[in-house]
Amino acid sequence: MCCPCCFGRSCLIPNQGYMSEAGASLIDERFKLNVVPKTKVVALASATFNYTPIDKAKAKSVKFATERFPDTLGKNMKAGLPPKIGSFQMFVNDYKDADFWVRRFQEEPLAPAVAKRFQLLFERLVCLDYIIRNTDRGNDNWLIKYDKDKSDTPEECISVAAIDNGLAFPFKHPDEWRAYPYYWAWLPYASVPFSEETRDYLLPKLQDRDLVQEVVEELHTLFKHDKGFDKNLFEKQASVLRGQILNLCQALEDRRSPLQLVQMPLLRIERRSDGHSSKRSAFIQRFQDKYPFFSSC
Repeated sequence: MCCPCCFGRSCLIPNQGYMSEAGASLIDERFKLNVVPKTKVVALASATFNYTPIDKAKAKSVKFATERFPDTLGKNMKAGLPPKIGSFQMFVNDYKDADFWVRRFQEEPLAPAVAKRFQLLFERLVCLDYIIRNTDRGNDNWLIKYDKDKSDTPEECISVAAIDNGLAFPFKHPDEWRAYPYYWAWLPYASVPFSEETRDYLLPKLQDRDLVQEVVEELHTLFKHDKGFDKNLFEKQASVLRGQILNLCQALEDRRSPLQLVQMPLLRIERRSDGHSSKRSAFIQRFQDKYPFFSSC
């Protein structure tokens, strides 16, 4: 039985989800989107983690030795399980998945000022997902915090948190079985053109070539700590990222909607490798010429 929706994501680098989580936080911070809970790569050890029997036996033996001979072995041996590297994200309180609140808002419309605030936050989520090309954004893995009693102060009344960013930063656009669409594109908020506030706030940052290059370099510094890091694959990831940013800039300039944004032709901005390009012409634009078989999953 063929079940394409169960296939893995061939456009992503395997086992790099924790780096993707931290990378999304970096993008959020550098472009000041303020929708991703702070996320960092850390090394932690805990008995609740999955360890091999050898690691467990070794840790038990070392613990016994250091406790039995604290003045000798205890000073030269490090007790405990070996640390594991992963992403660590700040927990957010009092949020519920977007699907819950979006359904509620259809029955109980938000006050005009709160609705405007929510639209701005939604647009920032859209920009984040598009820049990092999130392949796993459903309406159950971004969160909304809403307090109706604070409707007089929209900034305190409603907030958005973009979690589960571990399946982003592909090294190519999806081009095989599945398209991995952004499920927010089917929400009514996605049919509203990007606001002037979002355009004025974000467009200058995205058009700043120096800032974009700094972000790419910071992602390189982050991702290279992964033991499976591949420089050539990272350059492909950066090509997709640059293409997404260029499309987003065009959509904001043209005052398009998020829905129209995701319908734009996909492209990559690749670094020239001929060695004779000036700084201004160091990149080349390539459009996607292959598309996945299924477009809605």
